[in-house]
Amino acid sequence: MGNETLTQDFVLLGFPGPRGLQLSLFSLFLVMYVLTVGGNMAILVLVGIAPQLRIPMYFFLSNLSFLEIWYTTAVVPKALAVLLGSSQAIGFTSCLLQMYLVFSLGCTEYFLLAVMAYDRYLAVCYPLHYGAIMNSLLSVQLALGSWACGFLAIAVPAALISSLSFCGPRAINHFFCDIAPWIALACTSTRAVEAAAFGIAVVVILSSCLITLVSYVSILSTVLRIPSAGGRSKAFSTCSSHLTVVLLWYGSTIFLHVRTSIKDALDLSKAVHVLNTVVTPVLNPFIYTLRNQEVRASLLRRRKGGQVPAD
Repeated sequence: MGNETLTQDFVLLGFPGPRGLQLSLFSLFLVMYVLTVGGNMAILVLVGIAPQLRIPMYFFLSNLSFLEIWYTTAVVPKALAVLLGSSQAIGFTSCLLQMYLVFSLGCTEYFLLAVMAYDRYLAVCYPLHYGAIMNSLLSVQLALGSWACGFLAIAVPAALISSLSFCGPRAINHFFCDIAPWIALACTSTRAVEAAAFGIAVVVILSSCLITLVSYVSILSTVLRIPSAGGRSKAFSTCSSHLTVVLLWYGSTIFLHVRTSIKDALDLSKAVHVLNTVVTPVLNPFIYTLRNQEVRASLLRRRKGGQVPAD
């Protein structure tokens, strides 16, 4: 790759349309971003100060909230500048870094959700041995493993993209440096990048999906064997928030990564990425606070300024 590619600026097209549409999307993105950062920061603070939430389940939730903050921060601030028309240009190195962060954090989220499913599997299926199996050391190892695997997975596509030459148009049909619309501008072969990106997406999604699916099949089998309706409801309630987040995340990302060519359907991919990078991160804090009794109880304790003695 020549020096001209390293120093070349690209232009993010964002969402072409009338000025009113741009300002409406700017307002929507800004509100969503503030809610995402505020909601996930609130979860981080709450888990940190509430003794009853210092268990593996909420340790993993803290990791997820921390990830969501950086995931949306890697995309939205630049998208806001693009929508205002004040800074549509982005350098090659900045574009590569943004792409790497977005997809590394996305892969990490797959692994974290799989780890959280495994945690719920142990809690429901092996309640008497849960504390001994899912100890502090294993929790930290699983969390660190998720982060490490997520960031290592995208190293190969990033290295391959860095070797491409871009000598044609500079306009990227997206609001951030997504792989598909970016490499569509390359004037050298992109088969290796496409194959690596597709292969890694399939491996990451299928492996994490398999762990999650097996965990929930085992959970469902165990719950159905509980004799009382109250016991079944209590057992499954510990998984409902996580299951909702899993369905949202997989629903919005499988389409983006599992397809025959990553150059296909760029406009549709852009619309789905809005759901994936802007809407889903803002929903997670509300899902965990509104559907989780322990989190709601901790919030109420903090609002009242008192502590409830432990049983």
